[in-house]
Amino acid sequence: MTVTIWHNPRCSKSRQTLDLLRSKGVEPTIREYLREPPSKSEVEKLVTLVGGDPRELIRDGEAEFKTLKLRKADLTRAQIVDAITGHPVLLQRPIVVKGAHAAIGRPPEAVLPLLK
Repeated sequence: MTVTIWHNPRCSKSRQTLDLLRSKGVEPTIREYLREPPSKSEVEKLVTLVGGDPRELIRDGEAEFKTLKLRKADLTRAQIVDAITGHPVLLQRPIVVKGAHAAIGRPPEAVLPLLK
């Protein structure tokens, strides 16, 4: 089954997660989401696959988040999807997807259950 990493090569956690996958014998498909921004439907799918609180998928420390004058605690799922679609830098990274499941690699070891 294909493993995909939504990757930002400038992010240390993303690089560490990619290295961890490779150390486990997994060569994932790499999606550099800042070079190839996700569509709205792709962001909606990521939110569903990761599960839990959709606010976990948005990076509130980025300048774009502050410019948008959003409050993370008040965001709806639809607002999160729209914000990430319009500003891909707001997508939490890395995200590893395998089949019908996904995990945020913070810490990188959080993706290991996907490999079982």
